[in-house]
Amino acid sequence: MKHIFKVENVKCGGCANTLQKKLEKEFGHIEVNLDLYPREITLDIEKSRICELQTALRGLGYPLSDDKLGFIEGTTTKAKSFISCAVGKIDT
Repeated sequence: MKHIFKVENVKCGGCANTLQKKLEKEFGHIEVNLDLYPREITLDIEKSRICELQTALRGLGYPLSDDKLGFIEGTTTKAKSFISCAVGKIDT
């Protein structure tokens, strides 16, 4: 079933590229909408796998908007997102 998730720290096409390439193998095709804020991703996913997706997104530095992150975890995800963004720009 298609689900739409609001995701933080997604700034540009580099970020979108990273999300699509790093998550495609495990979760299939992901659409990233850069026209909205917070950004949205759309994908076909079973409800039972949403926690798995949430963990994968955090690992890349792009937590879901409704994630409750503490100061350290929030700062860490922002730093990870800068690296993921740079990798996405290089990997196009």
